[in-house]
Amino acid sequence: MLTDIEIARHAKIKKVGEIAELLNINDNEIEPIGHYKGKLTESLFERVKTNKDGKLILVTAINPTPAGEGKTTTSVGLAQGMWKIGKKAVLALREPSLGPVFGVKGGAAGGGYSQIIPMEDLNLHFTGDMHAITSANNLLCALLDNHIQQGNTLGIDQRRIQIKRCLDMNDRALRGCVIGLGGKMDGVPRQDGFIITVASEVMAILCLADDLEDLKKRLGNILVAYTFDNKPVFARDLKAAGSMAVLLKDALKPNLVQTLENTPAIIHGGPFANIAHGCNSVRATKLALKLGDYTITEAGFGSDLGAEKFFDIKCRFANLKPDCVVLVATVRALKYNGGVLKNQLTAENLEALKKGVINLSVHIENMKKFGVPVVVAINRFHTDSDAELDFLKVYCAQSGVKFALSDVFAKGGSGGEELAGVVCQVIETEKSEFKPIYDTNISLKEKLNVIAREIYRADGVNLTAAAEKAVSEIEALGFGNVPVCVAKTQYSLSDEPAKLGKPQNFHITVRDVKLSAGAGFAVAVTGDIMTMPGLPKVPAAENIDVSVSGEISGLF
Repeated sequence: MLTDIEIARHAKIKKVGEIAELLNINDNEIEPIGHYKGKLTESLFERVKTNKDGKLILVTAINPTPAGEGKTTTSVGLAQGMWKIGKKAVLALREPSLGPVFGVKGGAAGGGYSQIIPMEDLNLHFTGDMHAITSANNLLCALLDNHIQQGNTLGIDQRRIQIKRCLDMNDRALRGCVIGLGGKMDGVPRQDGFIITVASEVMAILCLADDLEDLKKRLGNILVAYTFDNKPVFARDLKAAGSMAVLLKDALKPNLVQTLENTPAIIHGGPFANIAHGCNSVRATKLALKLGDYTITEAGFGSDLGAEKFFDIKCRFANLKPDCVVLVATVRALKYNGGVLKNQLTAENLEALKKGVINLSVHIENMKKFGVPVVVAINRFHTDSDAELDFLKVYCAQSGVKFALSDVFAKGGSGGEELAGVVCQVIETEKSEFKPIYDTNISLKEKLNVIAREIYRADGVNLTAAAEKAVSEIEALGFGNVPVCVAKTQYSLSDEPAKLGKPQNFHITVRDVKLSAGAGFAVAVTGDIMTMPGLPKVPAAENIDVSVSGEISGLF
């Protein structure tokens, strides 16, 4: 059996100009980076702005398990399946972070015969967007510390600095550190820390900005610190926005690549959904809608995180109206939710499936609350029994949603034709009545309670004293009307990873709330979630190598 990287290497990859032709993109509207990648230019945005929007499809999933769900694989396979049935579809996904690639999760290029290529480029440095975001973020931090060093005319209280440096790598040792040690010329000593690049506000800003002008405005609005007399200090006060924008001007352009079957894919932005808002860029999604009849995008992790943020943050800001939700699940993952151990998931177990399907049920109900039609896609494994699949088909019918089997890992686009057909049928016959789940005019705490009760099925939220104080300060600054972005474990509907299925009789504990004024939302940190992940006991990096001829091995 071929590995993902071996399958990708056997693909007949086309030059990026040929992929651009599929979408009627002119030569002067794409800036090639090598043979197989390209940046899409402002002239393209300008030319297609009056085109009619295509249909928007969101791919999301149940809560992730060690058994795997295959959300990105399904997204890629669905796009390929659309082209198989004669539909002009554009895939719009996030860029992978190096942290998971060298850690434990793996890449974000899909899998099997439903992948984005060039796979090695995508999972490593790609077009340099992540590095540009890292540099822009750290430039702001350097300007802040330099201001303090050079006399601190703004009166910044170094105990109340709101931003951290970032790095696109899992490195727990950098969560907390002390900087400025040495002599007088080495900076003012203070406590600091790092977050992973994909959790940074600069990443969120890049993904939510409409254009370069909006990007600069949002960068200037980053809250960096408070003064000794409790006044806010923004990035614009440090005159940082212009130089940060210079570093990001090329990263702002979406990237065009292709699938294994040479269908177009626009890959741009990469915030995690457990610690950030989890969606690809607004620019990439809006451009895809102008270029194709169907746009397929995804939101990270389960629908309780990624999809909720897609609807309540991204769609709200970008005025997007999704037409269909594809909810991905597997028989294996549902049996895991039903209490089956990972090494026993291949055996038929209808009782465990009937118990674990409650997790799927919650996600179906949650998606319906946003008024968008739902299709359940069962990502098929060869160990799934006919009885188990028949049970899920009947269960979905009883739940009032359409059902389709997806065999895209093994068969590529041909394995996604059934799903593509069902999705198109639902879009044609069921009208979307999309609306966010809360009004931004209510208080931050009320918004958190709505998400906790309606999406997580909690009894409500408990804010620590520190979180209560942070909320009061944010609202006093005039930002009480922003959406909330909840940083929470992806493994459970609750804030405790071990509580599978549909937890009951619990509260969500919010231990801190951070204002991302540039991005336009407040981040609520729950449980023991970390914004700088760590490496596992045996990192994937230990098995990754490159030969003297330049061939990479161990990359999935």
